[in-house]
Amino acid sequence: MRLRIATLTDLDAITALENICFPPNEAASRTTFIKRLQSFPDHFWVLEIDGVLVGFINGMVTNNETIKDEMFANANLHDDNGKWQSVFGLAVAPEWRRQGHAERLIRHLIEKAKAEERLGVTLTCKELLVPYYEKFGFADGGISTSAHGGEVWRDMRIRF
Repeated sequence: MRLRIATLTDLDAITALENICFPPNEAASRTTFIKRLQSFPDHFWVLEIDGVLVGFINGMVTNNETIKDEMFANANLHDDNGKWQSVFGLAVAPEWRRQGHAERLIRHLIEKAKAEERLGVTLTCKELLVPYYEKFGFADGGISTSAHGGEVWRDMRIRF
């Protein structure tokens, strides 16, 4: 098992996994991933097992305590000196789920954010996933202003 920073050579696998894990109205495009990998490469990690990409997590650094829709559309809003690490996507291939891989990815991101002396981590999720993120210390901030993909999201954040 190997957790590492993603590169453009991972683009096909990342895009394919995104389209398996998220419905079309929520999934990031190949072009979006290119922009993310170029704008915040040190905040995009992949998990490999025997050379196969089985999961990833990514998100820009920002001074926003919550995720705004324009952040999904504009990777240039990333601020290396920002106070908050965001999570835009956490995905694990269906055949690799329920083995702790998503937990490894989220814990890795949290530890990196702590090491970089961020104030915390922010993400949005559907109501069904609130208990999942609470087990890592995230608090439910209520319904998000984000309407990404036309969905209703919950603001979640963990403060260090």
